[in-house]
Amino acid sequence: MTSPYIGRFAPTPSGLLHFGSLVAALASYLDARHAGGQWLIRIEDLDQARSQPDAETQILQALDDFGLEHDGQIVRQSERLDLYRAQIERWLSEGLAYYCDCPRKTLLLHGPVYPGTCAGRRLQAAADHAVRVRVNDTPITCIDRLQPPLTQNLASELGDFIIRRRDGVYAYQLAVVLDDIDQGVTDVVRGADLLDSTPRQIWLYQLLGQTPPRYLHVPLIMRPDGEKLSKRLGSAPLQRTQAPATLWRALRALAQPVPETLRGAPVAELLQWGIAHWQPGRLPATKHILEASLPS
Repeated sequence: MTSPYIGRFAPTPSGLLHFGSLVAALASYLDARHAGGQWLIRIEDLDQARSQPDAETQILQALDDFGLEHDGQIVRQSERLDLYRAQIERWLSEGLAYYCDCPRKTLLLHGPVYPGTCAGRRLQAAADHAVRVRVNDTPITCIDRLQPPLTQNLASELGDFIIRRRDGVYAYQLAVVLDDIDQGVTDVVRGADLLDSTPRQIWLYQLLGQTPPRYLHVPLIMRPDGEKLSKRLGSAPLQRTQAPATLWRALRALAQPVPETLRGAPVAELLQWGIAHWQPGRLPATKHILEASLPS
């Protein structure tokens, strides 16, 4: 390796990969390979109730069909619960986190900002208690390589936030930070739908005394009805037989000037071109791109 760059793609096995997933994975892959770095795969299967049988196998097969080869061993969040549990216990013992038993209907009355109801109650551990991490009123700014800077005051805009749900599932915000630190991730390239949650992750990095990775949030591919392509909405899964044409279109969706002469070229040739010519600065600094506006 010629670079300390470590990137990753972290799909949730709640369904099959679709075109929007491919665009995000491709951006992450090209950014890592262009920098001479590593590209890891992490399966984010914390919520087992949402995971679908065989989804992981089919996701990995789709990545292979499109030539997106990963480095190292595949990591699964469901195998790392001890890591999350230990960190929460440390924060609880240090007073940086606390138990919360507020029911959902009560939280809805307060809107998006948690009022700190349980912050001073000193609740004891219970199977149906959530865990919240304390925040302060210092603004946190996320500097993105593409999107405009995003500043949030967590205390006034969100309040102490959940790091373990009442059903015992560890929160994405906690797991993703601990995993990225543990895997040495230096650069996170992902969809712009996750930009708003980044200040929460930066706050956790600060509590842990760690430096956040560099962020690049790429635009989401949107359907004509304004919804993003997603597993939940049943967006069409990737087809192996269409891999060259779909990959060419994904490069164009990322605003990369792949020549028309490469339309239909083998996957390996398209990726070779993409790695050599990757220019993330060509992407529009927007959160959304209409699928209908992309070349067919």
